[in-house]
Amino acid sequence: MAWNEPGGGKDPWGNGSGKGGNPPDLDAALKDIGEKFGKIFGGGGGGGGGGIGGTAIVGILVIVSIIWGLLGFYQIDAKEKALVLRLGKFHEIVGDGLHWNPPLIDLITRVRVTEERQYETRGQMLTQDENIVELPLTVHYNIKSVKDFVLNVKAPEYSLRHATDSALRHVVGSSGLDEVVSTGREQLSIDVKERLQTYLDSYGTGIKVVKVNILEAKPPSAVKAAYDDVIKAREDRERVINEAQAYANGIVPEARGRAKRVIEEAKGYQARVVADAEGETERFDKLLAEYQKAPEVTRQRLYLDTMQAVMENSSKVVVDVEGGNNMLYLPLDKIMQQQASSPGRTSSQARSLSSADINLITEAVIDRIRNQSSNSQRRESR
Repeated sequence: MAWNEPGGGKDPWGNGSGKGGNPPDLDAALKDIGEKFGKIFGGGGGGGGGGIGGTAIVGILVIVSIIWGLLGFYQIDAKEKALVLRLGKFHEIVGDGLHWNPPLIDLITRVRVTEERQYETRGQMLTQDENIVELPLTVHYNIKSVKDFVLNVKAPEYSLRHATDSALRHVVGSSGLDEVVSTGREQLSIDVKERLQTYLDSYGTGIKVVKVNILEAKPPSAVKAAYDDVIKAREDRERVINEAQAYANGIVPEARGRAKRVIEEAKGYQARVVADAEGETERFDKLLAEYQKAPEVTRQRLYLDTMQAVMENSSKVVVDVEGGNNMLYLPLDKIMQQQASSPGRTSSQARSLSSADINLITEAVIDRIRNQSSNSQRRESR
């Protein structure tokens, strides 16, 4: 049985709350509230029509207040921060969590601060050595100051684009083609990042540049063929330089070794010549002392030693005798062969002549020349 049927169970408004167990009159309740508000705002206990109108206004105000209060609640994500403007003026910055601000009075601007954003650009520009290069670029950035990002610059990301182009052209215009294309691309990225961050800080954009990636630079298509020729010539130059360096690495140590050997040989020759000169000097000093004691004997001895040295190194001798018109030719090699063939001579004895043999040969030669000279004089006298 329903609660509103006669004899039903308990009503939801409570037992005996209304007359005869009936629910309370809502119109009466609103009327009481209206009368109370009327007294507060100076209204008397007017007629029934006025009470109903005040009750409606109060009800509307209550509902609007509730809706207005509920609209002031908002949730901030962990990656976000919110900037609060109260009546158009900066009030505060709030972090993640549930917050409430009066609607229509406070203006809430959400900004994702931890999200890494990126901006890509591409352009043709001149290098320091007046070469045209096409350079693609990617800028990774995030928001480091919500207040500056929202309030200082009207379009901060638009300003970022212009600042990137300016920084890139400044750095590329101060670098050579080789640095931009190959060797200095990493340093180029660092320089662009530092200069771009300087521009953004001076503008007060609140943007932090995380990194700058410069992709592979290439020449424009109109000059690509000429640029390829330049690259090939540069590679050929590097190859020739490497070959020359390898040749130098091989030939220089060898030349140094030869120079070292010549120097050592020269030092050895110097030491030998000096030692020989010193020995000859010492021998001459001793010979001089003997010559001073016995000049004739020493002179004869020197003559014989000299003749022996000359004869040992000569195979043929021509002798000119004083007073004669003829010269005597002595084939010593033939004489030595005859001496070797004579009985009783060994091969070692045949290969060398003693001083006695030289003296005998010399005396025989002189006697023969004298005989020939005397015979020729006799013939002339006849």
